[in-house]
Amino acid sequence: MKPLKPSSLWRQCVLAQRHGRRTFAAWPAAVRGMVWMVLGGLLFSLLNTIARELTLHLDVYQSQFLRYLFGLLVMLPWVYRDGWRAYMPVNLSGQFWRGGVHTLGLILWFTALPKIPLADMTAIGFTGPIFIMIGAAWFLGEPMRKDRWIAAIIGFVGVLVVVLPKMSGDGGWYNLVMLASAPVFAASFLITKALTRYEKAGVIVLWQALTVTVLSLPMALPHWQAPTLWQWLGFAATGVLGTLAHYCLTRAFAMADISATQSLRFLDLVWASILGWLVFGDVPSQSTWLGAFVILWATVWIARRESRRKVS
Repeated sequence: MKPLKPSSLWRQCVLAQRHGRRTFAAWPAAVRGMVWMVLGGLLFSLLNTIARELTLHLDVYQSQFLRYLFGLLVMLPWVYRDGWRAYMPVNLSGQFWRGGVHTLGLILWFTALPKIPLADMTAIGFTGPIFIMIGAAWFLGEPMRKDRWIAAIIGFVGVLVVVLPKMSGDGGWYNLVMLASAPVFAASFLITKALTRYEKAGVIVLWQALTVTVLSLPMALPHWQAPTLWQWLGFAATGVLGTLAHYCLTRAFAMADISATQSLRFLDLVWASILGWLVFGDVPSQSTWLGAFVILWATVWIARRESRRKVS
């Protein structure tokens, strides 16, 4: 069959779908990385909703431990099927460094989680792409194209529209705690991107669950409470969602430059606003919706730019 020659990679994906080809595998790697990032963001939003409900009734550090313990349990059937050697990392110290940095970010994140609305928590976390793009350029040598910077800056302006009106009052301190977690998570994601150069996605996800579980246990024991049946089921759900979400994130980092995928994280605010309203009755403010519109515009713009960029 004569290959299609559309004027853009985006049109190539659409035409492939219409002609019944193996659409996702035929898409450019950058676009597939973006799809993985969007899917991961949706799963993380579901996870955050359940985790916030659990932390309203249980100690936050116990919740952190149980969330990752169940994430580890979810992966054990695959470890049993494939054998432990299939999940032995090439760089063991790198896995522990990543786990330690991620645990620090989680301590800050879980501390603030029950104290601020879900949409605001998600919006504050969007400061992470700024730190990630700077780190990717400095430490990973990724090209920092002008359109990626523009998308990140516009998205960050949208985040400020959401966050600034809420930085005063009782929740102000916890907003700052949540904000402090952003550069820590950025460092964790940069380590993940470096590990994807020679580690499989499943190996990275398994060792993250293992290291965070071990490092979180000492903080969980002092204020341990017996969870109810529904809470156990909630933690099981977070384990499944967290494992799938981190797998999607790792696949996205493996297929595309980490800086190219970050603007798509701004879509998480849409999911968080909807879930916060449905589950907790948090009605998004006008500033939240205005910021979400700015963020969504930046997301669509950079997605179209990346889809047109030819794979080198």
